Amino acid sequence: MTTGAHIAMFSIAAHGHVNPSLEVIRELVARGHRVTYAIPPVFADKVAETGAEVKPWRSTLPSPDDDPSAWGTTLLDNVEPFLNDAIQALPQLIEAYAGDEPDLVLHDIASYPARVLAHRWGVPAISLSPNLVAWEGYEEEVAEPMWAEPRQTERGRAYYARFEAWLRENGITQHPDPFAGRPARSLVLIPRALQPHADRVDEKVHTFVGACQGDRSAQGDWQRPAGAEKVVLVSLGSAFTKQLAFYRECVRAFAGLPGWHLVLQVGRHVTPAELGDVPVNVEVRSWVPQLAVLRKADLFVTHAGAGGSQEGLATATPMIAVPQAVDQFGNADMLQGLGVARHLPTEEATAETLRAAALALVDDPEVARRLKGVQAAMAQEGGTRQAADLIEAELPTGHGRKGSAP
Repeated sequence: MTTGAHIAMFSIAAHGHVNPSLEVIRELVARGHRVTYAIPPVFADKVAETGAEVKPWRSTLPSPDDDPSAWGTTLLDNVEPFLNDAIQALPQLIEAYAGDEPDLVLHDIASYPARVLAHRWGVPAISLSPNLVAWEGYEEEVAEPMWAEPRQTERGRAYYARFEAWLRENGITQHPDPFAGRPARSLVLIPRALQPHADRVDEKVHTFVGACQGDRSAQGDWQRPAGAEKVVLVSLGSAFTKQLAFYRECVRAFAGLPGWHLVLQVGRHVTPAELGDVPVNVEVRSWVPQLAVLRKADLFVTHAGAGGSQEGLATATPMIAVPQAVDQFGNADMLQGLGVARHLPTEEATAETLRAAALALVDDPEVARRLKGVQAAMAQEGGTRQAADLIEAELPTGHGRKGSAP
C-alpha cells in the first residue's frame, strides 16, 4: 500500500522563481502528498493557496517590490546576495524542519540551502528550473568567459573561498560551480523551444516538462473592447517596470493605429498620471491578468522573461521582445530565432520601430504557422501532471502515486 510522502519545496521571494512551481505543488497536494514550502512571508498567502503548508523564513535578498537597482550592476553584485542569504537562511531552515524531515526535496535553482539540507538528510533532491539549464559545453562557452575577470579580483576569490568553506562545513566537497549549476536531477519548467542548444542538454538529468500554467481564473478575466480589431499587450513583468520613457513610446506607437487597442501594464514604479492624457484606445493598468489578456491579444510586447515568453508561445501570440536583464536577452534571441518575435533593445524601441515590428508580425501567415507549431509541441511536453509523475518516480519506495487530481 502506498502512502502520501512529505515533499519539501524551497524557493526565494521572487515572482519568476515562485510562480512556475505553484501548479506542480498544487498537483502534488491533490495527489495526497503532504507538501511543505519554505518561503519568505511575502509569498506565504500565494503558496498557501496551493494547499501546501508554509514554512516561513527571513530573507536578506531585495524584496520583489524593491527597485531593480538594489541588485547592483556587476556579476559579483548579483551573486553575493544569494550566498549571503543562503548562509543566514540555513540555520532557520534546519530549525524549521527539526523532527519534520521530508522524504524528498524540491528546490528552485537559487535555493542553495535546499541542496545542503537534502545532503544532510540523505534524501533525493530535484531542481525545478524556471529558466534555461546548462548544456554540454556551457562552462567553456558561457560561464568561464563571464567569470574570467571577477575570478582574478580579491573580491571574487573571497566569494569562492567563502562558498567553498560553507559547503565543506556542511559535508559537501563539490566546487560551488557544479553545486549551483549541475543538479543530479532537474525538471525544466520552460518549453524545450526556449532552451539554447537543447540538443546538447543531458536528458538523463534534465526533463523538459514545459509550461505548468494551471487555472488562472481567480486572477480575473479580461474582455476585448468592442471595435478593437487588434489588441496589443505591453508588459515588462513585475521587476523591471521603471520604464516611463519606454511606455510613452508604446503609447505613441499604438495609440494612432486605427482599430488597435493597447493594454499597457506599468507596474509599481510608474503611475498612470505620469503618462499624461492617453487616448481612449489605451488602457493603462498597474497589473493585468496576463494570460487572460494574451488569450485574446494579437501581439505581446514583453521583456522576454521565461514566464512571459512561454505564455506568449502557449497562446500563439506574436511577440516583440524588449529584454531588461539576465536570461531575458537569451530568451529574446531564442524567440527571434524561432521566427515568432522581433528582438528590440530598449534603446532602439522607439514608437517607429515598435510600430514597424508590430505591423510586420501580426499579419504574417508564416509567423502564425510557426507559433502553432511551437504551441503544439509544448502541449506534448506534459506540463503539470508530467512534472508530478516524475517527482513521484523519485520518491522512496512506499510513497508512490496516489492518483492525479481530476
